[in-house]
Amino acid sequence: MAARRVLSFHLHHRAPAHPLAAATAIATPHRRGKHDAVSCKAAAKSKGKAKAKGGERQQRRALEEHLKRRTRSAAAFDADLYGRHSHTHAHHVPVLLGEVLAAFRRPRPLRSFVDCTLGAAGHSLAMMEAHPEMELYIGMDVDPFALDIGRGHIEAFLALRESSGRENDTLQGKLRAYTHVKNFKYIKQVLGSVDEGLAVGSSGVDGILIDLGMSSMQVNKSNRGFSVLQDGPLDMRMDPKATLTADEILNSWPELEVGRILRDYGEESNWQSVQKQIVKARTMGGLHSTGDLVKLIQRMCTISRGRQGWIKTATRVFQALRIAVNDELRTLEDALHSCYDCLATGGRLAVISFHSLEDRIVKQTFLDLIHGDGVDEADDEDDLELTDIDNEDEPWFKQRVHGKNGTVLTKRPITPSQEEEALNQRCRSAKLRVIQKT
Repeated sequence: MAARRVLSFHLHHRAPAHPLAAATAIATPHRRGKHDAVSCKAAAKSKGKAKAKGGERQQRRALEEHLKRRTRSAAAFDADLYGRHSHTHAHHVPVLLGEVLAAFRRPRPLRSFVDCTLGAAGHSLAMMEAHPEMELYIGMDVDPFALDIGRGHIEAFLALRESSGRENDTLQGKLRAYTHVKNFKYIKQVLGSVDEGLAVGSSGVDGILIDLGMSSMQVNKSNRGFSVLQDGPLDMRMDPKATLTADEILNSWPELEVGRILRDYGEESNWQSVQKQIVKARTMGGLHSTGDLVKLIQRMCTISRGRQGWIKTATRVFQALRIAVNDELRTLEDALHSCYDCLATGGRLAVISFHSLEDRIVKQTFLDLIHGDGVDEADDEDDLELTDIDNEDEPWFKQRVHGKNGTVLTKRPITPSQEEEALNQRCRSAKLRVIQKT
């Protein structure tokens, strides 16, 4: 689809106990029998198991919190910024917004910026607001419905800024804004349609953002098939023009391939049982709605409530199917290389991931990009040039990895602050990594 020019504007910048009745009869002594002893042993064994499980759960939570403390954003949480953008864009609250803005404050003026996953344009609008010097903006999204919403927000924002009448501010230039219904792996093609120099590497862009999260406006639409809690068709396509759906995978793909998807993409420990039940369901008409799939998972799970029960398993199964339908992991790796190629010297690429599969790819690809292919994630980090950062303008980038082609500004990813998690639970698994080209 051809690029759609948005607008060109001259920017101005959460029972009580009752007392027992008194006993009126004398209690007769109880003589313990064999069955009582067996019952006591069983009860003690059950209590022991429950206590052990509780201890394991506490240890796991303590470890998770320890790891989070190591990666939590050190930047002060801007409640005003968060509130302003979360109220304006009810469809989706942009995660790690303050941290994303901080990632692009340096080292150069942000005159050109690409948002590869436009969505409701929350990040994009904050970037435009923070960088009045921006001259070129490109928004991309494979989901045309999301792109329409984001485009509308951008048009309204630019019109408002234009009408504010700040023509005399010399810092602000004329912004050319474009939107494209394209997967971010085609970033070179999109940039070439706007300016050939941006695609061939003679100039490049100053900043690129990829937010890999599912937006609320996608999850909340039952007809898209992404939600575990809403009944709808087994679709799960980000691009409505794509042909492969989750329905086809569940009802037609070979049994071994279904198992591979559940194991590798969902990281589901019980993948073999889920695989057998899916194949068995084919003999009874198959699975044709998200409700059918959820009921199958519920029947398998002994615990039927809460995140420790069927919901957790269902979430992993849905994740596996969505990744397979949209070929997300291979697309991500290819796109990271393409985006890096499109950066200008000193330009930065920021990526927000939401599960370990994505984050692993981002981490390893960033290392490949700065050192050249062949650097293994398990390699001794003595081979990497590490720089500890203290008392600098960018304290959120606590440790960096330098290479011949660039710098990874986030040896450990940045995760949301406790304040942001309290306001938006969907952000709790987000991780931000940033790389800078040299």
